[in-house]
Amino acid sequence: MGLIGRRALLAGAVGVIAAATTGPPAAAAGRRTGRGGRAGATDFRGMWIASVSNVDWPSESGLSAARQRTELLGLLDAAVGRSLGAVVLQVRPAADALWPSKLEPWSQWLTGKQGVDPGWDPLDTAVKEAHARGLELHAWFNPFRVANHTDLDRLVSTHPARRNPGWTVEYGGKLYYNPGLPEVRRFVQDAMFDAVSRYPLDAVHWDDYFYPYPVEGEYFDDDEAFEEYGEGFASRAAWRRDNIDTLVREMSARLRALGPGPRFGISPFAVWRNSDRDPAGSPTRAGLGTYDDLYADTRKWVREGWIDYIVPQAYWHIGHPTADYADIVPWWARTVAGTDVDLYVGEALYRCDADSPTEAWRDPGELSKHVRFARGYPEVRGHVYFSAKQVAADPNGAMARVVADHYRSASPR
Repeated sequence: MGLIGRRALLAGAVGVIAAATTGPPAAAAGRRTGRGGRAGATDFRGMWIASVSNVDWPSESGLSAARQRTELLGLLDAAVGRSLGAVVLQVRPAADALWPSKLEPWSQWLTGKQGVDPGWDPLDTAVKEAHARGLELHAWFNPFRVANHTDLDRLVSTHPARRNPGWTVEYGGKLYYNPGLPEVRRFVQDAMFDAVSRYPLDAVHWDDYFYPYPVEGEYFDDDEAFEEYGEGFASRAAWRRDNIDTLVREMSARLRALGPGPRFGISPFAVWRNSDRDPAGSPTRAGLGTYDDLYADTRKWVREGWIDYIVPQAYWHIGHPTADYADIVPWWARTVAGTDVDLYVGEALYRCDADSPTEAWRDPGELSKHVRFARGYPEVRGHVYFSAKQVAADPNGAMARVVADHYRSASPR
């Protein structure tokens, strides 16, 4: 089916795309407090709970509802035990849902089979039990990933991607929604708002996957969409960045229209651009940057005030030869300075391993050094740790060292 036909088909299902708003500049946007009242907190402490591929939770697919619930509560208790104040739970890992969504199927990571009711509502339980423990619950959504394979027939028959195969692009052995289609951007927002409208979430959280990470020898085939919508852009790259800007701007406007409600945060790959490519970039030599490779202008989102917080994934040690933590944090501090966007630093707890080939990550004190270093920059308002499994198990004692050195008091909530 061609693009025009797809647009006509979707019009009856989700309505006409709303006109894009320009969004207020950061200085005028105002800081949203959200349901958790956390905006402006200077000691935000969180952890990510990844559900995709059963990274953190559930520990495996197909567990009973009781076992899934017990594991989830155990991770919430671990957060409290480490003096954290928030959990970032992945509830839409791959165009699916960890709640009874009206638009997308149940996630396969719960039962082992997509579309099968797990017998309980994990998001409802997570919100209630997190709040009962004094924790914020940030709902983590992946916008465009559809599947970790390319076979549409493996998706449940009611899956929106299977019903609208023209929405998808195969790339690197995986299946993605095409960000260049306005109907796709509207649909993924609607899918997220199904949760926003039904649960008292403290934040809507996006990860670092926009256009997919580059795969050598692979081509992201959005030729038809570019031909239809790319007129007036200087390059395909500029058009792709505008697609992602539009998604962020529209989601921001829709959330802010709710008044007090969930905050909006994004956790991108930490390098926007290297300074050898752009003098405004960070003094790094990373192998990629979000602006050029993921078509995500993360710096712009901060400067325009479209988001309430940003969590750059600064997953390198102090002294790294091409992407030094001690260079990345100051760059982000300068980027958010003078805006209403809160800066939390994403920390690579998963790298902390007594058997790591990198000496710095064998040191249980590496992350404690990160927190100490970041506290030299008042723009840094906290840290988020990847991921929950390591927060609980703490294989080399790095998390315990952070708590002992910096989190002796309970997290301010």
